[in-house]
Formats: sequence, structure tokens, C-alpha cells
Amino acid sequence: MFTDTYPGIRVEDGIPRKITDEVIREDRFSLYLNNVHIMDQIASNDMVRELGAGFFICEGLCDTVESVKVEGTDIWVEADAREDVTLEMRTGGGHGIHQSKPGTIASSLTIPPEEVYAATAQIMSDTWQKTGGVHCSVLLKDGTVVAKSCDIGRHNTVDKVVGAAELERTDRSLCYIGCTGRQPSGMVGKVANAGIPILISRAAPTNKGIDLAEKTGITLINFSRERRFTIFAHPERISGINDKLTDKPDGNTHE
Repeated sequence: MFTDTYPGIRVEDGIPRKITDEVIREDRFSLYLNNVHIMDQIASNDMVRELGAGFFICEGLCDTVESVKVEGTDIWVEADAREDVTLEMRTGGGHGIHQSKPGTIASSLTIPPEEVYAATAQIMSDTWQKTGGVHCSVLLKDGTVVAKSCDIGRHNTVDKVVGAAELERTDRSLCYIGCTGRQPSGMVGKVANAGIPILISRAAPTNKGIDLAEKTGITLINFSRERRFTIFAHPERISGINDKLTDKPDGNTHE
């Protein structure tokens, strides 16, 4: 379980009453690559092997993973580490390393708008409904859920679903991912490093996120809610969109 129950006082219309509520747990894990301690990571205590596998792929330190072993809060990953990776301190986003330039996506995958709607519906989770304290990501292939993860960190949810795909040796170039969180360059970079061509989010992008999606070949979709979404990069992967596109712009419709 990665939730605990805590007492609280709920005030509604000025009237207080005692309650108990489910609260998401916060844990710390140490990540090792080829027996070298890389960093500690705050995450939810769920899909821990997947977190280790996906983290190093999504951060660009390796393309594939050979093995993952979990001992308590230590995650030991063996992999053929890339030699062209630059280790740098990141000033925001919760991580301390990243590849300097993610590669370009090589995939011929296209999906219809209905699959975008379906992926968005899959993002919701019981854990979020109970706690309001997690993000969620879902990885799909051919309309079927490959992996789904909830975590206190939006970065971790991507790591975990990518790690799940890697451990099952799923071809990620044929997958697409749905996320709850906003999409700055750090998040888009993770998806690029994982080789996933389509990224769908319920939340907003940033300018750097859009720029990186354009450069790496990722179809970036944001504000995906119920029957609408906005494509900011590479719309050609959503079938039929370019054929029906008109030049007349609408106003801001993010609400």
C-alpha cells in the first residue's frame, strides 16, 4: 500500500467535523547504475523495479536495461550505459541528471482521434480519486494498456510505465503515452529518450516543451479532456487531422 490514513477536521459551510482521510505516502529510493550510486529519488512505494528500469532509459543514460534488483529502498540496475551522455545538475523538476540532447523519434505510428480520447479516459485512477495527491501515466499499444502508474511525482509515473514496457521487452516506438501533468522540456525529454512518438497530457505544455517535441519528432497533445485536445507539434501522427484543418483560428479554449 502506498497510502496511509490520517485524521483531520473538515470544515464545510463553517461547520467542522472529524474525518479520516487517505493520504499518499512519500518514500525515498537510492538508484544505482552498474553498482554506482547515481542519485536518490522521492517516489511512491509501488512499481519500484519499473521505476529503476524506466528512470535510466528516460534520463538517457541507457537504451535498454539488462536487470533490475530491489533491496529495501536500494534499486540496482545493470545496463549498457551510453558513452555520449552528459551528467548535469538540473535546477528544477526533481532530477539531477539528464542527457544533453535527446535523439529524434523513429516511428511510423499514427492513431485516430478516438484513441486520444480513450487514452485520456485511462489516465484517471482510484488512487487520485481517494487522495488527490498523485499524478498518473498510462502507456498504450494498439489501443490496449501496456502499463499504468500513479505516483507523487509526474516524472516517476513516466519512468514506471516505460520501465514496465522495457521489462516486458515491448516495442516503445509503437506505443503512445498519456499523462496528467504539465509538459515542460524535462518531461518531453523523458518521452523522447524512451522512443515514444505520441505524448498526450491533460495539462499544459511550456514553450520549451513544445520546442523539444518539435525537434525530437514527438506528437505533443495537451489539454486533452473528454472530447477535445490541442496538438502543438507533429499533428501528422493523428490520422485525418491535417485533411480537415481550416486556417481560421479560434480563441484560447484551455478552460
